[in-house]
Amino acid sequence: MPIPPPDAPFDPGSPDASAPDAPAPSRLQLPPGPWTNLLDGVCARFPAIGRERWRERFARGRVLDARDGRALDAAAAYKVGLEILYFREVEREPRIPFAERIVHADERLLVVDKPHFLPVAPAGRFVAETLLARLQRRYREPDLAPLHRLDAATAGLVLFSRQRASRDAYQALFRERRIDKRYLALAPPLPALAFPLLRRSRIEAGEPFFLMREAHGEANSETKVEVVSRGPQAWTYALYPVTGRKHQLRVHMAALGAPILGDRFYPLQARGEADDEDFSQPLKLLAQSLRFVDPLDGGERRFESGLAL
Repeated sequence: MPIPPPDAPFDPGSPDASAPDAPAPSRLQLPPGPWTNLLDGVCARFPAIGRERWRERFARGRVLDARDGRALDAAAAYKVGLEILYFREVEREPRIPFAERIVHADERLLVVDKPHFLPVAPAGRFVAETLLARLQRRYREPDLAPLHRLDAATAGLVLFSRQRASRDAYQALFRERRIDKRYLALAPPLPALAFPLLRRSRIEAGEPFFLMREAHGEANSETKVEVVSRGPQAWTYALYPVTGRKHQLRVHMAALGAPILGDRFYPLQARGEADDEDFSQPLKLLAQSLRFVDPLDGGERRFESGLAL
């Protein structure tokens, strides 16, 4: 298993990155259902993809048996529990012109500085231009998996597992809140508030579906907010998420009256109509450090981003 040097950059425009078969496949364990063949089952699981497109993927050998890599037939019997591999495909995928950097690597973990705008994992219109796909192509490790997520708009540290055998031990750090995460954000001043403060609220799905909102009810999210420095136009805040709700830091800062600079979505009423990313205006939010006790060897681990806002 190759271990890259700590400061190794990645050139997203390299031949290895642009190879047509470069993206690693996604995995799916077939769930219980009434379907008699594989085509019916995957069409029900992924209704946004047309039936003819799935039929064509099967015909090109883009749906495989995970056990032996054998191409599966669309008419093959549907078997609950069978693990399949399938290749996500999008047309005219945008290129993200920024490179990630390896912060740390060992046999079990990769710690990577993710640039702004780069998604962590395939979703929507991005497959090859994601941090996971880039790393899988670079190290030929199809089992590589992120242990947590950052928004595409957020830069900073992402922790990856390289071994299935140890993965759950590291995932438990996040489930059981045994990992300390520190973010830095640039946002408008809040001179009327006393710091440090704790923002607790209920965050639920909003409209459209990919946005979140605060709602009435029992709190399910919590963020500690400190002030690092005070400038005339913007302050630097240190944010410590106790919970890990989607868009939590962005929602909380907007609710406090200080939306993070460069945020195109929060507060919700500020959302524009344009969907294209403006690479000159990144979200001023950085996952700056991670700290935890290694669940396998008991050593203290601390990683810091080399990026700045």
